[in-house]
Amino acid sequence: MSESRHHNHNSHKGKRHWRRMDLHLHTPASADWAEPGVTFLDWLYKAETRGLDIIAITDHNTVAGVARMREEIERLTWLEQQKRLRPQERRALDEYRRLGNKLLILPGFEFTATFGFHILGIFPPETPVRELEYLLLKLNVPPDKLDEGSTEVGPTTDVLTAYRLIHEAGGLVIAAHANSANGVAMRDFPFGGQTKIAYTQDPHLHALEVTDLESKSRRATARFFDGSKPEYPRRMHCIQGSDAHRLNRNLKDRRQLGIGDRVTEILLPEVSFEAIKAVFEGNDFALTRPYRPTREPYDHVLAAREQGPNIVQSFHESASRRGGRLHAVLADVVAFANAQGGTVYIGVSGTRKGPPVGVDKPEEVIAMLKQEIQRKVTPPLDVTVDVMESQGRPIVRVVVPEGNEKPYCLDQMHIYVRQEGETNLAVRDEIIDLVRQSMQGVEGTPTQGKVAEAAQEEHKQEESNDRVEPPKVGVQILATVERKGVLYHTLKDLRNNQVVQNVTKASARKLWNYAISQHESNALKPEDVTWRGNIGLWHQQKRAGKLRYDLVQRMPDGSTEVYYGVTEEGMEGPWRQFLPEEE
Repeated sequence: MSESRHHNHNSHKGKRHWRRMDLHLHTPASADWAEPGVTFLDWLYKAETRGLDIIAITDHNTVAGVARMREEIERLTWLEQQKRLRPQERRALDEYRRLGNKLLILPGFEFTATFGFHILGIFPPETPVRELEYLLLKLNVPPDKLDEGSTEVGPTTDVLTAYRLIHEAGGLVIAAHANSANGVAMRDFPFGGQTKIAYTQDPHLHALEVTDLESKSRRATARFFDGSKPEYPRRMHCIQGSDAHRLNRNLKDRRQLGIGDRVTEILLPEVSFEAIKAVFEGNDFALTRPYRPTREPYDHVLAAREQGPNIVQSFHESASRRGGRLHAVLADVVAFANAQGGTVYIGVSGTRKGPPVGVDKPEEVIAMLKQEIQRKVTPPLDVTVDVMESQGRPIVRVVVPEGNEKPYCLDQMHIYVRQEGETNLAVRDEIIDLVRQSMQGVEGTPTQGKVAEAAQEEHKQEESNDRVEPPKVGVQILATVERKGVLYHTLKDLRNNQVVQNVTKASARKLWNYAISQHESNALKPEDVTWRGNIGLWHQQKRAGKLRYDLVQRMPDGSTEVYYGVTEEGMEGPWRQFLPEEE
């Protein structure tokens, strides 16, 4: 993604594999981009989730999108070198690097030639932005319009000259949506003749991008340019691309595609610009094909529903102000920011029963949520709000990052935390712990390296003591005192190892309440435990739709630790032997 970037896609060099390619993608740098508020990381994430291997940035008559992405990476890299990266910036830089190694990202543009014909110019990943801007100037894009990203840039260069200049600059030359509006195939035009032949048979042109690649009609574009017609003797490589001006397909006008909605597969020995160019300059027309998913598109919302509400996702059928539904959504946003981040789905329940209700006016809901989050959540929190499709219904999704200025609060006073599938107001000790978390990284606190070393040392010490690591989910009661006839407990949340003091049965949350009830009413008897060495299963029962286990461990000093309400996802290592066998 930077000018000195090298790609790590050659682990199977020599052995050819089908790769998914979308070479016609716009970014927010195009003036007609349809989804405000999208970041370049959002853009890359979408390409990744659609399973793409090769993508091209092709904004209208500009390379501003390429420049902005590179500038952001360079800024983060400079901050890293200066040791000034904040945690959220570190995560962003790590994600840019990970995605850059996973995706082949090609710089380019969609050029508007004379009479409005559109041409894609796509270049090697290391091509400098200055070279691309110089080429656009040679194509007669006015200097004052280089950053506008507009389809209208006045009189420019004719189609054939544009083909030649882009090719001579080392680029791939592809006629954009050749069979439709602004396409060089001039379908259904009352004129064309020699101009159409020249525009579609020119030796500098590598391929035609078409929108009917899978059509079986005799008038299909690929069939027309198959080399069988005397006046069109050159067989053309025909591919398809999304021409996406948004992340997701517009559910009201499904012709407006999102990233990865119209994809070409290409058979390559390695994922590189040179290998792609070799295919288009060769005569083997079986090396590209339209991508046809073997199954229905993966439904992320349905998959999330199958997991149900948990510490990183929640579900709401509505975000209306009535009945406190909007408040519940905002409380989840705050809770996720105070935890490890998470996703809020709106327009769908958290159960697998029945189709989603959907959101009738997703654009309005998105705008309202962004406004309310900005107005009511403090400190400021940068979230992503977009729309997804599930079973034909639009679902609004709010992606919340882990906050780096904890604690976050709602309406200046309400601090929420997430515990398994529930959002609750934070108690005193949880607020203190959130403040401590926000202090990580300042002078006087342990560095990540020292923390890791300490954890390794602690792990070695635990192994030497023959102690099994506690489960990752559940509650442990560390101490109990009685004051004026009321029992006050000190609890440890095994999910995050937070210690909370002065919890009574009356004030406890659901899982805490269960642990306290068990602790107060059922004294542990070793003979009631199913032991496997020094660890054992005391009780198991189904609560809130999940099978929960009360587990026990004998410590080297002779004491016993009890872990209440443990779920399957928290049982790792030796604890898994207490899970029922799968049928």
